[in-house]
Amino acid sequence: MTGISFNNIPGSGLVAPIFTAEVNSGGQYTAQTRFILIGHKTSAGSMALNTPVAVSAQNQVDAYAGGGSQLREMFRIAAQNAPATNFWIMAIDDSALTAMVSTITLASIVAGVGTCQICGETIQIPLTSTDTPTTAAAALAAAINGYYNPLTQAMLPITATSAAGVVTVTARNKGAMFNEIDFYVDPKIIGNVFANTGVWTLAQTAAGSGTPTTVAAALATLGDSPADFVVCPWTDSTSLASYSAWDNDVSGRWAWSRQSYGHVWSATLGNYSTLTTFASALNDRHLTVLGCVSPGANGTPHGSWLWISAIAARVSTWLSDITTGNVSRAQRGLPVIGLSPPRDASVRPNFSARNTLLQSGVSTWDVAADGTIIIDKLVTTYRTGVSGQPDAVFRDVQALYQVSGGLSFLRAQLGAQFGQRSLALKNPGNLGAIATPLDIQSALISYYQQLVNQGVFSAADEFATLLKVQINAGNPNRVDAFLPLQRVNPLDILAANATVYQQYPATLTP
Repeated sequence: MTGISFNNIPGSGLVAPIFTAEVNSGGQYTAQTRFILIGHKTSAGSMALNTPVAVSAQNQVDAYAGGGSQLREMFRIAAQNAPATNFWIMAIDDSALTAMVSTITLASIVAGVGTCQICGETIQIPLTSTDTPTTAAAALAAAINGYYNPLTQAMLPITATSAAGVVTVTARNKGAMFNEIDFYVDPKIIGNVFANTGVWTLAQTAAGSGTPTTVAAALATLGDSPADFVVCPWTDSTSLASYSAWDNDVSGRWAWSRQSYGHVWSATLGNYSTLTTFASALNDRHLTVLGCVSPGANGTPHGSWLWISAIAARVSTWLSDITTGNVSRAQRGLPVIGLSPPRDASVRPNFSARNTLLQSGVSTWDVAADGTIIIDKLVTTYRTGVSGQPDAVFRDVQALYQVSGGLSFLRAQLGAQFGQRSLALKNPGNLGAIATPLDIQSALISYYQQLVNQGVFSAADEFATLLKVQINAGNPNRVDAFLPLQRVNPLDILAANATVYQQYPATLTP
């Protein structure tokens, strides 16, 4: 029987009678998950740049980031897909970038209703026989500036002015990304005045340009505080380098000396060819990139920053769950709230395209029969090992959350049990203050079995056989352990050989 040890009650020297008890925690591990959205605010937003802020409601984000800002809309759609998540937002500077400016010229106005879509939101203005292009433009500009969807709380990422039949729209935030803002007039809407020939003319007068240069500074402010999900929608070379510096395994958050972990979620636009070419230059297991279709008449009405915010949030509740096995599940078919599919079904990636994109390190989505966006498969950009050989160990995004969640659990449990022990090869007196390699090995087997029971890892018996725990030969204060972790894999593929007979032959065997 192991001796009883105390943290506060002296082991000797007490003479006066007393019945006493010290109170200690037995340790109960609780995972802390934090979802961080990085984007641009407007000048109306009160939050400081490069400073993470905890938020729980849309009105808070409106005040911090400004109405209609990129960051505001990222939170809105993320919260729709993960309403109970611990969200933080962080704004980065866009003042050195160039804003997208477009004009909508109205002419030949007739009585009816003018209907257009901006970023998938429907704008309608009633028109009478007395309306001129100038009055129609003024009404459209007012509708754009005052737009608010009471059901989804959506706002528009543009502001508008009008003069002499021309509506000038300017992106609320600056940069090349906002060339993705979608304007669409649906010709299939019966009686849509804007769809009549010559009524609506859209022209981009100034392209948005530039990408933020302060992503690295923003990530640095996170330090080692929880940051399990970081949505940062830029995939330019500077931003990609910042992600790698932030969460690499040598000096970043996944380094042995930090163990704060975290994963970056981003997105990029392109067709099948450009997406596979883009991904071929990446090999980062701590980065997930979603391939998005370009906005436009045939494409999606939503910008890539909304796609990645919604999809990352949608799976965050599963990937954070190392208790009931959700972290290991296949995510195929999960519906995503707030996203609309490309208008042209032909640009939706088919199975062959999705299969190749996934092999290239690009995460994929699909469209259900009712038009709902669903998750297909989410992967990291990791494809090859240290020698350039194909390596699928960290391809599934589940793997990184299984490892980070599992190791955090083991570290917490071992810390609670052995954090203030002394170390000896043997403990003949069964003293509670001494830990041996065998004690630690037994504890590891027990905690690993718990993670197996919770659907994170598998093969507990094999783990116990392969596990090694020993005192370091050069440092008697140090214990070394080999942990052979076998993860539970998602069920992605079920293949069946359906052989049809008119009658089973007598020679048929299973």
